[in-house]
Amino acid sequence: MLTRREILKSSLIAGGATLVGFHDMRLSAFLGQATKDAFQGGKYLGLIEFVGESPLPLGIAMGAGLDGRLYTDLSAAGPENPTTPNDKFYVRTRASELLEDAKPWLIKVTGLLKQPSKISLADLKKLSRPAGSHLMECSGNVRDAHFGMLSVADWAGAPVSEVLDFVRIQKSASHVLISGFDRYPDTSSTSLPGASWIFAVDELKSSKMFFATAMNGSSLPREHGAPVRLVVPGWYGCTCIKWVDEIQLLGEDAPTTSQMREFASRTLQQGVPEWVRDYRPPWIEQAAMPIRVEKWLVDRKIKYRVHGIAWGGHRPVSGLEIRFNSEEDYVPVDDLKATSNYPWSFWVHPWAPTKPGIYFIRLRIKDPWVHSRRLDAGHYIRSVEVTEI
Repeated sequence: MLTRREILKSSLIAGGATLVGFHDMRLSAFLGQATKDAFQGGKYLGLIEFVGESPLPLGIAMGAGLDGRLYTDLSAAGPENPTTPNDKFYVRTRASELLEDAKPWLIKVTGLLKQPSKISLADLKKLSRPAGSHLMECSGNVRDAHFGMLSVADWAGAPVSEVLDFVRIQKSASHVLISGFDRYPDTSSTSLPGASWIFAVDELKSSKMFFATAMNGSSLPREHGAPVRLVVPGWYGCTCIKWVDEIQLLGEDAPTTSQMREFASRTLQQGVPEWVRDYRPPWIEQAAMPIRVEKWLVDRKIKYRVHGIAWGGHRPVSGLEIRFNSEEDYVPVDDLKATSNYPWSFWVHPWAPTKPGIYFIRLRIKDPWVHSRRLDAGHYIRSVEVTEI
């Protein structure tokens, strides 16, 4: 089982860089029309497996509590099925056995208020509405886990800013702490309890964060934070608190939480900020990677086709480039249309390797002004072994 620290270590070794944060961004819709024509009439021979990645099971829940995991099989994603089914959506921490379902769920609201308050699940559902499709990625998403801590779902919920309109906040309140149930019967040897994150008040609206009560048209599953989960579009999953049970209004002199400090290095902070006023929003920056490589027989010749995804960022980009080894030049991804990149996009690229061997597939953003530090560091490189050309 990968621990948070092991995940970070694997990423540093495999990607050759410290884990950094992402920016909330948009990219393009990548369709497969052009390369489909090139493979028309061909015979599909199967997938080429990625090499150098741990043999972890995908799409299967394992472990318990803080040590519980489920890794998404990204190879199944595509334009025809852009969302991840609830039972295949990645899980970083599984529900605690101590979590009670029988009692009515209440969220305590305390801190810099005229008077403390409580918000019921019924109150949230009155404000809930479709919130759209949003991507979530764990900041510890690494090659050893097949980058399987990344998924997309269609959510419904209540905007946090609207929920807090019903409580009388003091003028001195500049930040909001959101906490979730995080107690377990057994002590974990890999993770620390303490699920909570602090946001600036003006981020409640600008980020469009919401309290999710439904996922992919169904009630929010227990493993994904039922009855209430915070979703922060474009931010790392460490901010998307599950089993929300407390909201606290704070001033700018509030210290960071244990979870914020633990994830500081993975969210592009300067050191480990002690105070929330010094903590930068953990946006997901622009990223892209291959998710499957197909082998075809076309006109009696072996050909390959690479399918991939692009996500993150806050603006469309004009180009995505790919290469298959360090001695090769980058070339434009064959099938890319830069319109939108939210929640993610799909691209396709035909490939004709010149000789058998192991190839390292790496992508980069053509636009130099687009923040893509994790991508630029080689974090999302994936390898395949070609045995036939």
